[in-house]
Amino acid sequence: MTTLADSRTYPETYYAGAYWGSRRESPEECAQRAAALFNLLAACDPLLANWNKIPKPRGKGRKTPLMPPDLPTLTEAFRRGVNREPGGPAFEQLGLTVSAYNDGPPNEMVSVRMTCGSYSQRKSANVCVLSLPSKGESAERLITASMLTDVTRSMALAWEPDWAVAMSETYRGMDGRQGQDDPWLGWVTYLSRDRGTVPPCPPPCASSRWRTRAR
Repeated sequence: MTTLADSRTYPETYYAGAYWGSRRESPEECAQRAAALFNLLAACDPLLANWNKIPKPRGKGRKTPLMPPDLPTLTEAFRRGVNREPGGPAFEQLGLTVSAYNDGPPNEMVSVRMTCGSYSQRKSANVCVLSLPSKGESAERLITASMLTDVTRSMALAWEPDWAVAMSETYRGMDGRQGQDDPWLGWVTYLSRDRGTVPPCPPPCASSRWRTRAR
């Protein structure tokens, strides 16, 4: 857990994450959702408009641009992203994982990790986590209420998760009561309508409804 003392020693880190339970999906379906996410993020900010696949293992293999989204390339990336022991069978129930990074300056690196198609019984079997820059001009643009709302909305529209959140790692670490599979209440929090109606929020909080595709 990150403490306030740690935050004075290490730079603050920020992220947005979407989480959902068992949902079996093919590499093609995962690719379509990833393409939707990349297009939505590109509309949020120029820093989120260029993505390259992180090779497996890391640091090896050629650079694979993912923008503009090419469904065959993304589909193959998810197909190769199946979980398996080296030389062993695939664990299909654990889903497909693809990670990507942007073309931003070294100090403004952004990465995204997407695991979808898992049909294990864990409440948060599938996840999409987007790291955000901690400093620089891009951080000043992205770490704002309006931009974090747009980023979280993009994740909700693309992945149709059970819940999504945007906040800092330090803020997350201050509340040790929430389990890993429980929704985390952050600076921006999305809850699927499957969880019921969100009650009115007291000021200065604000609530809104985002329409996603029917499952």
